Amino acid sequence: MKNITKFLMGKAIVLVLTLLITQPSCFSGSGENTASTGEHAGDGHDEENHGEENEHENNKVVRLSEAELEEFGIEIAVAESGELEIRIDLPGEIILNENRLAHIVPRVPGVAIESRKNVGDPVRKNETLAVLESRELANAKAELLTARARKALATANYSREKDLWEKKITSEQEYISAKQALAEAEIELRSAELKLHALGFSEKYINNLPTHPDAEFTRYEITAPFAGTVIKKHITIGEMFSENRTVFVIADLSSVWVNFSVYQKDLSFVKKGQPVNIVVGHGITDAKGVISFVKPIVGEDTRTALARVALPNRDGKLRPGLFVTGSVIVEKIKAPLLVPKTAIQIIDNEKTVFVKTKEGFKPRQIKTGRSDQTRVEITSGLLRGEKYAAVGAFTLKAQLSKSSFGEGHGH
Repeated sequence: MKNITKFLMGKAIVLVLTLLITQPSCFSGSGENTASTGEHAGDGHDEENHGEENEHENNKVVRLSEAELEEFGIEIAVAESGELEIRIDLPGEIILNENRLAHIVPRVPGVAIESRKNVGDPVRKNETLAVLESRELANAKAELLTARARKALATANYSREKDLWEKKITSEQEYISAKQALAEAEIELRSAELKLHALGFSEKYINNLPTHPDAEFTRYEITAPFAGTVIKKHITIGEMFSENRTVFVIADLSSVWVNFSVYQKDLSFVKKGQPVNIVVGHGITDAKGVISFVKPIVGEDTRTALARVALPNRDGKLRPGLFVTGSVIVEKIKAPLLVPKTAIQIIDNEKTVFVKTKEGFKPRQIKTGRSDQTRVEITSGLLRGEKYAAVGAFTLKAQLSKSSFGEGHGH
């Protein structure tokens, strides 16, 4: 009997142990207590995740000292309103100022005996460029001297005939004939003087002509009409030149023109008097000018109109033939919040600015609106008056990337 009792008690213990292993909830108390325990366990899990998130957010801060800010070239600005400048870009080319361009031709035909200037040489006003030997010039000077001698003779004859006529010694007809001859001589002399004036000779030169040596009567000097630079030369010693053949081309390069091509879609925006920012590139400083002329006719081949800007060129860096880009302001729009484009970085495929806080620079996602060449409108993510990294944001992004690997200043 005792053996049976021991056997049954062993079975009962095995059964209880089996139930404890397979169904522990049967001995855990009421259902309400079980739910409460589960909720408490869940809270513990959330607190753990929240702590990880806080730690992750704290890692997204870049801390730099004042010395490091200066070293990295990071500039801080305050978020504020401003104006967007809507511009259009126009292709253009620097050309010679045609108002200061001279195609020099000899005023008399002749043979070149001297050439004193080459392409690229600077010249002064009235400086001699070349010398021709001209038979036609010698004839014109000889005509002047002949006309002067005839006038002197006619003047003397008229005075004599006038005196005789007044004394009733000679007839009135002889007096009138002498008077007519004097008038004709004066006309001939005046014509000879005008011919030499047309060839470029001054009144002083003409008056002193009788004192010049005979060798100079054939000498014709080609001179510069204004100060400038020789840009073309077409003369060789011994070559014969006619009056309509260009010998030199001189340009005053102290000023240039910039011709811009205006497309049909932009014609209504481009007007005379508008300021233009001109980008030349190639190490040449940008220039600023004002549109002085807009051609009223559109080119048949290009279907573009011409807009012109005149620029000073005292240092000679604006060389004719260079291509440029002109930026014309066509509209100004007020925006409640603007930042420079240099402040915006792409982090995790989102536009981001680095906002300066007590802890350091924190990346903040933003939404953007309109923009111009240098600035962007912020529609959300940044408040007016907040400080942010306007320049050097890329460096902060790099420091932030380092911190994700446990190095750098973002800690």
